[in-house]
Amino acid sequence: MKRIKKDNNYYYDVIRINIKKYRELKNITQQQLADKSGLSMNYIAKIESQKMKKGFTIETAGRIADALNIDIRQLFDEIE
Repeated sequence: MKRIKKDNNYYYDVIRINIKKYRELKNITQQQLADKSGLSMNYIAKIESQKMKKGFTIETAGRIADALNIDIRQLFDEIE
């Protein structure tokens, strides 16, 4: 099986797309996610909109996953 080379932003993009997907599936706003995660709404918006390249940590991803009540591994689900 041939491996596809992924660029430097691939995993950040996977996480950001999954954050938005799970937030929308839970039917909560960016502000509600911010309140639950202890992060600012502007920070959540930047992550989801790709304005922040490599600008969030695994700790941030963990806080968001906890706020969404999902396993952090779900944020790494491949993009379809």
